[in-house]
Formats: sequence, C-alpha cells, structure tokens
Amino acid sequence: MSRIGKKPINLPAGVTVSVSADNVVTVKGPKGTLTQDVNPDIKIVIEDSLLTVERPTEQKRHKSLHGLYRALINNMVVGVTEGYKKELELVGVGYKATNNGNVLELSLGYSHNIFVSLPQEISVKTETPKGKNPLVTLEGIDKELIGQVAAKIKSLRKVEPYKGKGVRFVGEVIRRKAGKTAAKK
Repeated sequence: MSRIGKKPINLPAGVTVSVSADNVVTVKGPKGTLTQDVNPDIKIVIEDSLLTVERPTEQKRHKSLHGLYRALINNMVVGVTEGYKKELELVGVGYKATNNGNVLELSLGYSHNIFVSLPQEISVKTETPKGKNPLVTLEGIDKELIGQVAAKIKSLRKVEPYKGKGVRFVGEVIRRKAGKTAAKK
C-alpha cells in the first residue's frame, strides 16, 4: 500500500486542486468538481503540477491511509478529466432496458417492470442492438458512485451459473456449472 502512496499524481492542464483547513480536498476540472474528506494525519502537498500524499509515521494504519487517499485523489483527477464509464449487459430471453431521463426501466423476467431512479451526477444510455443483448451504459465523474449504481442494477437479477442469465458487466467471465447428467444406463 505504501508503494502506491509514494507515487506522485500528475495534474493535467485545466485541473485545479485545493486543500481547505479542515483537510477537504477539492478537485475541479473540465467535467466537474469532486470533494473528498482526508484524515487529518495525512498531508497533501501540491508543487507545480505534481500532487504528493505524505504520512507522518510508518505505522500500519498510516501506511494504509496513505495508499487509500492517494488512490482516491487520483480517481478524482481522472474523473474530472476523462470521466468513468460502465457497461452492463442484460442476458436472458425478453430482458429489456429503456430510460426516460435518469429513470431506468428494466424488464428482467419478473411479473412487473423495475424502475430505478439514478442520481443526477450519472448519465444513462440504453441500446438494444439487433440480434444482441440489451446494453445499459452508465457515465459520470465519480468512480465510487458509478460502481455503487452498477452493483445495485446487477443485484436486481444476479447471473445464475447454469444458463448464464442475468445482469452482468460487458466482458465479465461467468463460471458455468454443468446441468443434470443423463440417467444411468
């Protein structure tokens, strides 16, 4: 963990980072603004276009916080410059997805459709290519929030191991089980 914490973060052009007195880091960039509370033990140093995270001691707790906050701040910098994107695939006969603004309507084989209201920070796009499974694309600047929303959508219909039906990430590998074997001869 400490190896990650020691790596400096390059701040691209157009990104400004400010640290308030109560250790709140604010990152502003072309796509938006993100904030993160930082433990008071951890020190944030900004020089030119490099940001470094420093820890006071070599205690295990400080080492873990060092790596954690470096990773969180790096995710914020990447989010405000490039953004994050997750794609979900609905595998199953009759599974559909449509969206109206930030309300996602999913038909996942239950008796009623499921409506999921998404946060304003996330944009959603649904498409159903001909002959392929429906896709739900989530985009935003907050990596943690996109991961939570994607996990919530996945939990609505977990992938079952026999036929592989359910909601999964695009490219996710599912361990399949063998079904019943033929009767004894």
